Amino acid sequence: MAGKEGTKAATTKRASTAKKATDSSHEFVLQAVDAQEVYVAGTFNGWALDDHSRMRKYKGGVWKKKIRLAPGRYEYQFVVDGVWWTDPANPNRIGNTFGTENSLVEMAG
Repeated sequence: MAGKEGTKAATTKRASTAKKATDSSHEFVLQAVDAQEVYVAGTFNGWALDDHSRMRKYKGGVWKKKIRLAPGRYEYQFVVDGVWWTDPANPNRIGNTFGTENSLVEMAG
């Protein structure tokens, strides 16, 4: 029996290592000195504004949030004090159904 448990543990470890190899983190960064609250929302989180999408404010009005993303292409926007913003540091954009644009980030596989 001990041999079977060891095999299962080794298989589980390999599976979790493989997942880490396919997912990587992307750090979203926004300069918004006067902002009180900033979120990042997009196709990666169903456009949700919640504690998981809330960004953290650092010195100098820089807001950051690191999110683990699987390989693929994602649309996103920042929500700054209730106002939706495209990413001013990212020129990659696509039109949306509201007649404005979403920023794009692509994670390599």
